[in-house]
Amino acid sequence: MKNINCFIPFQDEAQVSATIKNLKEQELVNEIYLLFAGEASSAPSEVNGCKVIAVPALNSTVAVKAIAAHSTAKYTLISTKYTSLSFVLFALERMECLIEDSGAAMVYADHFNQVGETRTNAPVIDYQFGSLRDDFDFGSVLFYRSAAVKEAAGRMDIEYNFAGMYDLRLKVSQRGVLEHVNEYLYYDVETDTRKSGEKIFDYVDPKNRAVQIEMEKACTEHLKAIGGFLRPEFTHIEFSNDPFEYEASVVIPCKNRVRTIGDAIQSALNQKTTFKYNVIVVDDNSEDGTVDVIKKFVGDPKLIYIAQDKSYHAIGGNWNVALHHPKCGKFAIQLDSDDVYFDENTVQKFVDAFYAQNCAMVVGTYRMTNFHMETIPPGIIDHKEWTPDNGRNNALRINGLGAPRGFYTPMLRTINFPTTKYGEDYAVGLRVSREYQIGRIYDVVYNCRRWDDNSDASLDIEKVNANNLYKDRIRTWELKARIAMNRK
Repeated sequence: MKNINCFIPFQDEAQVSATIKNLKEQELVNEIYLLFAGEASSAPSEVNGCKVIAVPALNSTVAVKAIAAHSTAKYTLISTKYTSLSFVLFALERMECLIEDSGAAMVYADHFNQVGETRTNAPVIDYQFGSLRDDFDFGSVLFYRSAAVKEAAGRMDIEYNFAGMYDLRLKVSQRGVLEHVNEYLYYDVETDTRKSGEKIFDYVDPKNRAVQIEMEKACTEHLKAIGGFLRPEFTHIEFSNDPFEYEASVVIPCKNRVRTIGDAIQSALNQKTTFKYNVIVVDDNSEDGTVDVIKKFVGDPKLIYIAQDKSYHAIGGNWNVALHHPKCGKFAIQLDSDDVYFDENTVQKFVDAFYAQNCAMVVGTYRMTNFHMETIPPGIIDHKEWTPDNGRNNALRINGLGAPRGFYTPMLRTINFPTTKYGEDYAVGLRVSREYQIGRIYDVVYNCRRWDDNSDASLDIEKVNANNLYKDRIRTWELKARIAMNRK
């Protein structure tokens, strides 16, 4: 039976002709509709026997409702990219079979990316309860039950220009399962060939601000619907009750950073403050000469050098040993081993911000640079999307809270970092924000170097997926905890 209606982004006939041909060869395809983003008067009524539907934007609520209105077959296939699609033999039959067998509301699959003559595997990851990122990679083919699309579209009472498809996914997930088919079922053309380390900052690009406002709104409404929204009510902190020998500590965890650790330590030791502070360097068994560089600074009374044993620590474990050191200050302020502070006032600004904003964590603003400290795109990352009232809810959608980060040590000693080398800071930020206000510094206080040895500079797809899977797991745990807290 012809059970599938298909919806394909349309620019011109050349762009869709191959996809239309491939879809018409599929026995299950009923109707093919072309979504044209632009003025209806400039759109053809039909191309290659397929009706053209004019919408203001492909990801708009109008587009979603138009799809729902034309989803007259049992299933709805939505293509999300301006690329040519072709399918593995019986791929659509497989999707139909699995959406029925699993009882899912939507299925999506692993696929192949084609760039010129080069074909590579493009596996995706399982969708979780906490997979709230609006940039979650489903691939370009979404295979929905039409009933789920119609039901979700019927509950859309906010009209978005950019967040309509995101809103659809969230609303469908409230009533049904989004199932990952870990089988390679189709071929797609990859047009974004940037390195993974370049893509991860897209959401803070100023040109995307209007998009982010809508995405935050859609996510916030979703959190309200599932009981995970937190009102702006925070635990008050009395800093005066905590006696510490040092007011602040700069914490520098490191492993094999011989080229940069000296700059980082000097940057920390050069700070000018009205209070007593120290610098805690935790080396995790470096083998490249990093320790020799660190030892050049041990004569400075402000420096505390910790050499880790041979057991597993990762970045989170290195942070924990610094936090629980008896000389750790009341506030622990981050400095990565390949970065430097913007000037000598960073530590002072952090401590001032803690008292002024009565918060358990402070996040600063940083400048992206190359290895030679020259500014590179996207330049200044200030995370001005954060709001005191809704920041902790929006934190479940975005992939990070910014840098550098400072923490109120007595609070953090009750939470600790997860012992991992990726996502440890995000996990702590989410946990802190569940209970406490997070403060912000919008002056540039940090230079973040991007170079080939960064941990996320250029990762293969398996590593990117593993990182995203872990962060989604962190979100899932945090979201469940927030729902449980609200129920109490």
